[in-house]
Amino acid sequence: MAVNIINDGDRSPRILLREPTGSTTEVLLYGGQVVSWKNQRREELLFMSSKAVTKPPKPIRGGIPICFPQVANFGTLEQHGFARNRLWSLDEDPSPLPPANNQSMVDLVLKSTEEDLHTWPYRFELRLRVCVGADKLTMIPRVRNVDNKAFSFTIALRNYFSVSDVSEVRVEGLETLDYFDNLLKRERYTEQADAITFDGEIDRVYLSTPTKIAVIDHERKRTIVLRKEGMVDAVVWNPWDKKAKAIVDLGDEDYKSMLCLDAASIENAITLKPCEEWKGRQELSIVSSSYFSGQLDPQKVLNGLR
Repeated sequence: MAVNIINDGDRSPRILLREPTGSTTEVLLYGGQVVSWKNQRREELLFMSSKAVTKPPKPIRGGIPICFPQVANFGTLEQHGFARNRLWSLDEDPSPLPPANNQSMVDLVLKSTEEDLHTWPYRFELRLRVCVGADKLTMIPRVRNVDNKAFSFTIALRNYFSVSDVSEVRVEGLETLDYFDNLLKRERYTEQADAITFDGEIDRVYLSTPTKIAVIDHERKRTIVLRKEGMVDAVVWNPWDKKAKAIVDLGDEDYKSMLCLDAASIENAITLKPCEEWKGRQELSIVSSSYFSGQLDPQKVLNGLR
């Protein structure tokens, strides 16, 4: 399948994927970053900061950046690692992944450079397949060790979701789980609420999470379902008002219309021996409903089970 690459002057080349029913996604070669995902009704499902810097070498705040080989500051490298600050290439040999039937897709690859070896002394190949289907977006990251020694890494797909009003949104699927609270010196707690709702800053790493998590947006009568494999943790983040004003590339009011829910492997780093490969998978899909699981009492949620 021919790949449609669009060049916009000094901005990163981008790839536009469109499937027959009208869903689209855009992927930048810089960072291998998905920056847009629209459903069949042309509604944008991903958040993009009103102050996003769209020219390299700054990463773009929004869409779905890839954090590799380190998530956040869980290590000695720069925040969220360097993969989101590198220029990726089209992958001419994505095998052994099979072709994606009835989906528009692109395969990208990032290979370690001599510059990277100065900051992280391991040779690797990071591959990403992006597929868009009818109201569905699938991402398959793969990491191969092409060095002669083992290495360990953490990884996350940082999903910036566009929401109507974060204070009216809830997340299902993480109840009763343990989490690290990054606002409280990474102390470990257990989630007590029946669903996660939002009335202030949140920055948590939920541990050993299920394969399916839902973001329920009542006002838009829409649920985004995240299904994941190979990434057992999940990060929930919103900076809220004070922190938003301190973030240079985020508008003061942007926090109201965004929510980050990441598929991640953080608590237990992934270790690869020479020639070994790790594969993850994330599938985002849309359910046109304001109520997802039917397991909760809506009145309890409306009455502020926070």
